[in-house]
Amino acid sequence: MTNHDGLPVAAAFRPSAYTAAVLRQLLERRVFLKDASVLDIGCGCGILLAGAGEMGATSLCGVDIEPAAVNEARRLLTGPGAARFAGAHKEVLQGSLFEPVAGRTFDVILANLPHFPMDHVPIEERLATWSSGGDDGRRLLDPVIDGIGAHLVPGGWALIAHNAFIGLDATRERAAAQGLEARVVDTILVPLEPRKLAWMTAEVLEREIGRTIHRFADHVFAEVAVLHLRHLASGTAA
Repeated sequence: MTNHDGLPVAAAFRPSAYTAAVLRQLLERRVFLKDASVLDIGCGCGILLAGAGEMGATSLCGVDIEPAAVNEARRLLTGPGAARFAGAHKEVLQGSLFEPVAGRTFDVILANLPHFPMDHVPIEERLATWSSGGDDGRRLLDPVIDGIGAHLVPGGWALIAHNAFIGLDATRERAAAQGLEARVVDTILVPLEPRKLAWMTAEVLEREIGRTIHRFADHVFAEVAVLHLRHLASGTAA
């Protein structure tokens, strides 16, 4: 399937349960989004930016490494459905993580990145860049945590979708090393499809089954957290 510009439209462009969980936390903080500048790292189709725009953000910046994602996000943010935040400044940049916004700061940073522990391979119509987080799932997550502090304004905050089975404590420790507090503000269960589960790093599956990965009859579910990050010295109430 292709979009109107002939670029591939993959399943990754459909909002997921991860996306919905982050959107729910944005709704909880919508009062802090008024006139805010928002950065979405790995923006995909741009739905998190669109949600932030609907909630009052006036500067929306997305970054994604895939040309098709950049195209879809631009289309979503400038199409008829974006009429209610048409006055917001919008930009979608192609590149890796924080590289396209080096030296810039934002009020809010969002990230719903590939962080599934698996080899760098595509699953069906999903590209590897929309699935694989490396053997331990942290290939993209760690550099994002390392870069958040430098790209948040004083009093700014971030929301990140985070598979619990790749280590919440490791993320908290890494965040603290950057002067950030990371706390869980929501936890959901998501189903793990057999085809995806088959690609999961065996060591992670063996370690986490019965802890953060749960089997019920023939179905398997995993715990997913939404993390809220801010500077340790921040006085923000968001």
